[in-house]
Amino acid sequence: MAHSFLVTTAIPEPGLQLLSDAGRVTVLPEPPGYEALAALCASGDFDVVLTQLRDVIDAPLLAGARLRGVSNFAVGYNNIDVDAATRHGILVGNTPGVLTDATADIAMLLILGTARRVVEADRLVREGKFLGWEPELLLGRDVSGAVLGLAGFGRIARATARRALGFGMEVLFAPRPPGDRPVSAEELGEFAGRVRQVPWDELVERSDFLSLHVPLNDQTRHLVDAAVLERMKPGAILINTARGPVVDEAALVDALRNRVIAGAGLDVFEDEPKLAPGLAELPNTVLLPHVGSATVPVRSEMARLSALNAVAIAEGRIPPHPVNHLAGT
Repeated sequence: MAHSFLVTTAIPEPGLQLLSDAGRVTVLPEPPGYEALAALCASGDFDVVLTQLRDVIDAPLLAGARLRGVSNFAVGYNNIDVDAATRHGILVGNTPGVLTDATADIAMLLILGTARRVVEADRLVREGKFLGWEPELLLGRDVSGAVLGLAGFGRIARATARRALGFGMEVLFAPRPPGDRPVSAEELGEFAGRVRQVPWDELVERSDFLSLHVPLNDQTRHLVDAAVLERMKPGAILINTARGPVVDEAALVDALRNRVIAGAGLDVFEDEPKLAPGLAELPNTVLLPHVGSATVPVRSEMARLSALNAVAIAEGRIPPHPVNHLAGT
């Protein structure tokens, strides 16, 4: 019997072709709502569902699901209750390691874009308000010599550090905020002697740019809240390419509006695609539509990996990139 795959949103090639070569593929014409997705997963018509971050795969859905697995078209998997999936014998796969450089590029873009007020400058020109060079037109801030604080020091944070050092920034990091653990020089590798570890509180207080690179979990949800924003420098800029709920977005709007901090560059939002009221109107922001991995090669590789995960799970094998392991595997 041919394997059957449910794809909640069309993915780039070679993903769909790999799935088609392995069985029957159903690509939904538009993203499903929760109830519709739950019904499809419970139908018994599919071996594996290939999901996006916006697809909520929670414990109630998994309890009724008749699936072998879930393949997430993303590195993160906070949209999936992995513990519940494991309890119900459902394998989960993701696509790690392929979007590191692309996302670090976006982090650096947000740092530069907010520092040099690029969105305001672009709007000024497009609206016909550029009347020629002026000594005090849209003065920004220097990136070279500024302190970049990295919340987290995984692959993407390290790639961001590499770029920031090239721009002459001083790089500090806290590896697992809000907690802490010592990172040895051996573990730092190429960064030993070039970056410095500090406690989370010190990172918040010293950073000119505070860039978030942590997974979303119970410890990091609203990691940056009103209290943290109050401790940041008045001239500091917050950068988020991680997950939206790491930041209390309503508190951020208040902090930006009241100049508690100077600006924010965001590629992710707390309740995507919705924005907290007032955020879009603030001039001291650069807001991107979750495009950290949005390059042709990266999305193609994500599609390939998610398809390979799905095919392996359908065939009863451990996927190349498993998030969980089942008893006996």
